[in-house]
Amino acid sequence: MYCISVINQKGGCGKTTVATNLAACLAVSGRRTLLVDMDPQSHCAVGLAVPEDQIEKNIYDVLITSYDENRMELKHIVWQISKNFDLAPSGIELAALEPQLAGQDRREDRLVEVLSHDASDYEFVIIDCPPSVGLLTFNALRAADEVLIPVETGYFSLHGLTKQLETLHVLKKQCQQSIIIRVLASMYDVRTKLAREVLNELKKHHSTMMYKTIINFNTKLKEASSFGQPISEYDPSSKGMQDFLRLAEEVAVGAAQMQVKPELSIEEQLQAISKTADELLAESREVLGEEPAFRNKAPQSVEARINEFYGIREEPGKVKFAALYPKADQVQLAGDFNNWQPEQTPLLKADEDGRWEIELPLNGGTYQYRYVVDGRWQPDPYNKRVSINPFGEYNSLLEVK
Repeated sequence: MYCISVINQKGGCGKTTVATNLAACLAVSGRRTLLVDMDPQSHCAVGLAVPEDQIEKNIYDVLITSYDENRMELKHIVWQISKNFDLAPSGIELAALEPQLAGQDRREDRLVEVLSHDASDYEFVIIDCPPSVGLLTFNALRAADEVLIPVETGYFSLHGLTKQLETLHVLKKQCQQSIIIRVLASMYDVRTKLAREVLNELKKHHSTMMYKTIINFNTKLKEASSFGQPISEYDPSSKGMQDFLRLAEEVAVGAAQMQVKPELSIEEQLQAISKTADELLAESREVLGEEPAFRNKAPQSVEARINEFYGIREEPGKVKFAALYPKADQVQLAGDFNNWQPEQTPLLKADEDGRWEIELPLNGGTYQYRYVVDGRWQPDPYNKRVSINPFGEYNSLLEVK
């Protein structure tokens, strides 16, 4: 199960349109998908023609009883929208959840508990969040593997994105978990100069966080919502449908990469990135010690030679990080030295073989860090010193003298 929370504090940005149509297109592509409405306004049900007067129980009833002995299961409130596409609707009473749970332990974990118990049959869970920061949004973040921020290509949306990202980084720190944050350009009208300029600014400042897919302005998307249908049912041949199908495929590919098990041996990781240790040595003889100056030395193991070339190296006033990822488009570094914000420390590709490196001025002390390779968090494969983090995964350890 891969969980995506659709969040934006600004109203009118197409958040619910993105959530419903992304879920619908994931379902069309054969992936069983659950849409969870965490907004008390219940716009998902309205946009999918679910009769409000027939919704007897909603996500509120599941969350309020999630730790009770006779808790309500998710299956008792779910509505089937189409093949592979289910909705867990909300209701106005969801607005009362925060004051009702005030002072209770683990109140921010209610949604993740529900999904872990009742949503294992789903490949994707899409969460539509309210346009505010509170317990409901915090629950959605705690459950999320990824946060999707839809940004309308208008001036005020661009201005609000900075504030949104600042808020999310604070919430990520409070959540104490690794969440991928992605930006989706939506409602893009190529005919207007402003939209083109805003899109260029988004790419300029947030290119590493953006989806390649752009949701173009399309009247069919608005019409579909007004008729209570996802675009996949209202007009499968529309441009809006094609945009959301591309987004669904991009999301699915990213999710598959994230779910690859990262804790592998050095040899296994080298195979995964299409280079065996022997191939690496053949290409790096001079660096790894096979030139005449090294012939009188005792032979080293493959692993030892690789670690001379890649890994961490402390130099006067700085620490150099180097790693081999030939297939990567982006490699970043996150650790307690940068508040676990990988976008602050991107590695540079040093050569065509896929060597990535960065130098950081670090004071003496012990640090924990991880690489973020095309959005996938993993420990340094060339550093054997590790520590288990609160999520049961490994952080790499660095001690600077």
